[in-house]
Amino acid sequence: MSVTSLNLTSPAKINLWLRIIAKRPDGFHEVATRICPINVSDDVLLSLGTSDLPSLTCSDSTLPTDGSNLAMKALMAFEKLTGINKPWQIHLEKRIPHGAGLGGGSSNAASVLLGLNQLCGAPLSLTQLSELAAQLGSDVPFFLHQGVCDATGRGEKITPVPHFHHPLHLVLIKPPFGISTPWAYQQWSESKILNGVPYHAQSMPWGDMVNDLERPVFEKWIMLPALKKWLLDQGETIAALMSGSGSTMFAITKSEADSHKLADKARGFCGESTWIKVAQSM
Repeated sequence: MSVTSLNLTSPAKINLWLRIIAKRPDGFHEVATRICPINVSDDVLLSLGTSDLPSLTCSDSTLPTDGSNLAMKALMAFEKLTGINKPWQIHLEKRIPHGAGLGGGSSNAASVLLGLNQLCGAPLSLTQLSELAAQLGSDVPFFLHQGVCDATGRGEKITPVPHFHHPLHLVLIKPPFGISTPWAYQQWSESKILNGVPYHAQSMPWGDMVNDLERPVFEKWIMLPALKKWLLDQGETIAALMSGSGSTMFAITKSEADSHKLADKARGFCGESTWIKVAQSM
């Protein structure tokens, strides 16, 4: 009996570093980044629906459920390439906040591609899936892999890092606003450094942690550099950085116990409207 439904775990990510090399002729930016999956995740349920057309539902009523959602774009792209058209029902159970720099939408899209490919008998190779994922968004190809990866190009050229033996204890802090990734990249070339803000690379056993998008983002949302400085001042923190284009700031701590201590302190510092989560690398 063939399988007609799947429930997939769709993980979030952090960027351990993000360097912008230059603006490309195609309007995108050449980057060099190391991406790490973390144990904060959405659920993506794929099943055959009863109507004639595919559909999408979502636990977060603020997110679109039409063709503008990356999960639906992934479904339509898969159908176009394979010629396999069925009334798939996608349900997203969201836990990864939107506009956070944690890759939730990209992860959902990759989960849809992987799930549909499995349910349809694997008509596409990983290379074909990666090419399809790159058409959907720069972060989507990363989520086809399990584990830490380096990404270059506009982020779509993926190289797994097989020997990353650094379990990371994390605290994620997202203020009550999101940031548009295209906006952050568009502002990068004209943005300026703020006095007294620690942008410098933080030397860690796994590499130098730095994020070039902090410059344009911090210039507009001054709460974020204040939060980064506060995190770096805490005894539990060994490194702090913005993930992707923000707005999430994350701290790496010495232990899980320290993560919980820091999260409790952050709740007092940031207030109830801020999303704060203890997490770990996967």
